[in-house]
Amino acid sequence: MARTRSSLSAVESSRVRDTADKKRRTVRADPPAIVPDRYRAFVFPNHIREQRRLRGLQKLMALGERLPDISYIRLSKIERGEVVARADELRQIARALEVAPTDLLIDLADPAFDIAAWALPFQDGRAISQEEEQFTIQLAAALRVLRNSDATLTIARLDKDFGLPPVILSRLENAHKTLDRWNAATVAAVCRVFGVDDEHALRANVADQYRRGKLDAAIARIVDPADREQRARERNAALSAELASVAKPAGHKAASKTAGKAVARRVPRAVSAAANLPEPARMLTVFGTPLAGGLIAFTRTDAVVEAPRDAGPKAFALRVCRATLGPGLPASSIVVADPDRPVTAGGLAAVRSDDGYRLVTVTFDRWGVTKGYSTTPDLELDLDICAPTDVVAVVAAFFV
Repeated sequence: MARTRSSLSAVESSRVRDTADKKRRTVRADPPAIVPDRYRAFVFPNHIREQRRLRGLQKLMALGERLPDISYIRLSKIERGEVVARADELRQIARALEVAPTDLLIDLADPAFDIAAWALPFQDGRAISQEEEQFTIQLAAALRVLRNSDATLTIARLDKDFGLPPVILSRLENAHKTLDRWNAATVAAVCRVFGVDDEHALRANVADQYRRGKLDAAIARIVDPADREQRARERNAALSAELASVAKPAGHKAASKTAGKAVARRVPRAVSAAANLPEPARMLTVFGTPLAGGLIAFTRTDAVVEAPRDAGPKAFALRVCRATLGPGLPASSIVVADPDRPVTAGGLAAVRSDDGYRLVTVTFDRWGVTKGYSTTPDLELDLDICAPTDVVAVVAAFFV
């Protein structure tokens, strides 16, 4: 018996050594260098400064005096491209400058557009520490990863319990300002979020995550100029569409021949299949059983719904199971998700995880980061660091 215990102890010791060796191997002695995107803070390049100066308004204050409903600080950030303007703000600015709102938007796909030339008037010219730049990007990635893994770290809680206001949080998560330029109160708040004692421990914690490769996906989102440009184009396209849109009467509904007495409603671009289509209707099996925390298991059910006419071949139907987005989308509802359609601000998305799907509303924050929100539980996801295949646009909803 003693030999057996001794043998088991040896086996356990071997496993412990193997686990320790495996852990050590995951720490990269020479992790890949980070090449910062120099223009990552400019999320909304625009023609406001150009149009203002063409009209003889050399100082932004002169334009601000014509815009009592937009604070000067907000106006300055919009002109500098540091925040994305709302459509109503663009209309006000355009009226003050006597131009069309779309004249304030830049065609970012135009080969003649040069972000370096556009950004030059807004850069302060101070020397940049590459070491601080790289750490700031690592910290931004670590914050995103931490918040995506902990549903309790909502914007409201970070503000109330940790002393990290939403404006500062967003700038930190987008690496818009190096840590050495933040005041002591902000640094202390970040330390509290990470559960460390001081800045030295914070830097060690973040550096360790980076060496282990845990931050790679989030870093790629922050430093990739192509990703920044694509998101800026999407925001401009959404603004252009909103500026050109004409309000449509509410309450329009289309009949559906789907499960039970379902009624299909457009959310936001879906078109339900008409009852008398010449081609045969395509039916989608409904998946979805409830899991803890508002998740939806991708489990087949006996229900079917008719696919929207413009749904792609990969579209699937998902039962909501719980009213995680509030009473507007009841638990009995069924949504159609289409991997071939882009996720857009103002719409819904089904976000896939290892356990199942989660329904979220989609929006951009003031710095252009794509966010997904759930009401019950109160949850915020950074969709920009999720794999594109894991974020699926919801194109229709059926209310059973």
